[in-house]
Amino acid sequence: MKEMLKVLAFLPLIDWLALLGFFTCWLAYVKFASRRSHFDGSLLAATNRERWRWMYRATFREVRVVDGVVVQNLSTSPSFFASTTILIIGGLLAMLGAGEKASAMVADLPFAARTSELVFELKLVLLTAIFVYAFFRFTWSMRQYTFGALLVGAAPDYLIFERGEASREDFADRAGRVMGLAAETFNDGLRSYYLSFAVVAWFFSPWAFLAATGGVIFILYQREFRSEVLEVLRSDGKN
Repeated sequence: MKEMLKVLAFLPLIDWLALLGFFTCWLAYVKFASRRSHFDGSLLAATNRERWRWMYRATFREVRVVDGVVVQNLSTSPSFFASTTILIIGGLLAMLGAGEKASAMVADLPFAARTSELVFELKLVLLTAIFVYAFFRFTWSMRQYTFGALLVGAAPDYLIFERGEASREDFADRAGRVMGLAAETFNDGLRSYYLSFAVVAWFFSPWAFLAATGGVIFILYQREFRSEVLEVLRSDGKN
């Protein structure tokens, strides 16, 4: 019991509440977005429909070089972010190695909260953990796009589909699903980037942390469920 009280005394109550609110909002939004992805009201659901169409129409093409090039281009985005994330993690680890100087530098910023070096390092550790998670999601997305490219390359010849010896729908279901999983994993990494800005607000105050968390979740919701591009994709699906 005493050890638990020592842990709780490590941070003020408002900081613990802000930290709890951050992870609660993140996990709740991920679960909410995952459920909504099965319906037409989300950006992921709309793009997954287009991925299915893409894979279905690929079965009519004799040469699928263009499809392979598109898959390769799609994989460049997670590759770029994975490389960038490594640099960010390196910078954060360097700041952890110079905790006292970094803490003093941040304390000189206007409106920045005055905290102990240990609390400052805890905030850096949280940021580092978020970017490590993002790195794993981006690299897994890259691998999933590789699996999608394998499916496209291993697809039966279009004449086999024409003769009914292979099902176009089954191939589109499998390949489209793999592409959709790659996109969803990449989306997880992007959400981590967005939410890292909320953690940056924690260096100013726990209230700013809470407000930034709510603001980032609102922006994510607007872009995934209320964006103009979603309306365009949905209207195309109705034609």
